[in-house]
Amino acid sequence: MSGPSAPLSPPPRVERAAGSGLSAHILPTSATMIGVCMTVLSIGHLGPGGEWRMVIDKLLAIDALVFLVSAAMSFMSMRSQRFGVRYEARAEAVFIAGIGLLALVAVMLAFAIN
Repeated sequence: MSGPSAPLSPPPRVERAAGSGLSAHILPTSATMIGVCMTVLSIGHLGPGGEWRMVIDKLLAIDALVFLVSAAMSFMSMRSQRFGVRYEARAEAVFIAGIGLLALVAVMLAFAIN
């Protein structure tokens, strides 16, 4: 190496909005999970009906709304300067609740199919 080398400086710091880390993943995943709920709901109508099927349909519809709330809170956390972290924590909790409800519906669906 010939000549003096310039001292390495650290890369410029990139400022991120408060709470935008996890929300950037929750928002599209929640939207995808709404589609999953609607797909399972639609496919469920291809089989025979019954009391279990009605309960499963209602739970899937409620779960789609849970994921909608999670997506909305995630969006609000990315847009809010003041309450971003709080919205992100709530979006995460609601998202986990939606995943839990979807898992419960999957188990119910497995036992409802003969």
